[in-house]
Amino acid sequence: MRSPSELPPQNRGLTAIGGAMSLIAVLLIVQIWLLTASLESFLAGNRHTALPAAIFSGLMFLVCLGLYAFVARVDSGVHGPKGR
Repeated sequence: MRSPSELPPQNRGLTAIGGAMSLIAVLLIVQIWLLTASLESFLAGNRHTALPAAIFSGLMFLVCLGLYAFVARVDSGVHGPKGR
């Protein structure tokens, strides 16, 4: 099997994009779970859980945004500036 440095640039880019997209999917699933758990807790009367959950959700959003920017940069590097 080839090492990652021996792969053509297109395959390396696709591997990086696939990994980043998988991380985004996992983070979004965790964010949905966090929303349901914190909303259930808030509606049950535990008001002190809402702010930490909102802050953590915001951090996960920023991580997803950073991963999206990474995917866009890798994609433009593989396909060129015009996205052929």
